[in-house]
Amino acid sequence: MTTPAPQIPLIDLSDGRAIPQLGFGTYQVPPADAERVVSDALEAGYRHLDTAQMYGNEEGVGRAIAASGLPREDLWITTKLNNTFHERTAAREATERSLEALGGRIDLYLVHWPLAMHEDVARVWEVMEGIRADYSVDSIGVSNFTPAHLARLAEAGLSTPAVNQIESNPYFVNDEVRADCAERGIAVEAWSPLAQGAVFGDPQLVALAEQVGRTVSQVVLRWVLQRGDIVFPKSSSPERMRENLALFDFELSDEQLASISALHNGTRSGPDPDTFGWRG
Repeated sequence: MTTPAPQIPLIDLSDGRAIPQLGFGTYQVPPADAERVVSDALEAGYRHLDTAQMYGNEEGVGRAIAASGLPREDLWITTKLNNTFHERTAAREATERSLEALGGRIDLYLVHWPLAMHEDVARVWEVMEGIRADYSVDSIGVSNFTPAHLARLAEAGLSTPAVNQIESNPYFVNDEVRADCAERGIAVEAWSPLAQGAVFGDPQLVALAEQVGRTVSQVVLRWVLQRGDIVFPKSSSPERMRENLALFDFELSDEQLASISALHNGTRSGPDPDTFGWRG
């Protein structure tokens, strides 16, 4: 039997829907382990799951959802269009495969990378608009889009993405993109919030965690939440999964929030969207 989900705040999207602010990420979860890991996450109380075609684990995620017995309306499932499928026919075929793997419905479907080195981002966004109209896809958004990419969509007279999933952590706060999204009414999701583990040995974060009686992970994730962003930590450990859910019974002060943001040094954990062109 799964644990009752904690009361997780909802973030209103521009399309009229509301997304849970905290979820569970499946990046780098091997396909062979996905069903077990996601089942553990659902058991711990997560109801928002983030996957992607690129991760290769959608089928395992879908099996865990089906085995959980949870009502589908209690879940929020996000997946992402792979880089190799931006053209209309390929994108629609990929969407059909994702829908089949994930039980017939996608809550949020993202363009995983803009690939602006190769193509006009407006073209793939037109494809996404058609997918939303024709399939059981409730909301659409983007991932790793910069202000220039978002401006191109507006220039083309296209709809505004509901979400932009971007790298954001204490060493790369990405506030320029966050501010641009706020002006456009786009919700921000923060990936790599723990900087691929680099935060754990940071003396300032360790001291702050000791000060508030929490772990470094909890402090950084709480910083993300209080900044108003959506976040989905990942872990294969059920104990760590539960730890990362325990974020709503404490708050950081304005001074503490500012001290974390001040760690920004411009170091990315992942690729730069302006130069990343991998189509795999």
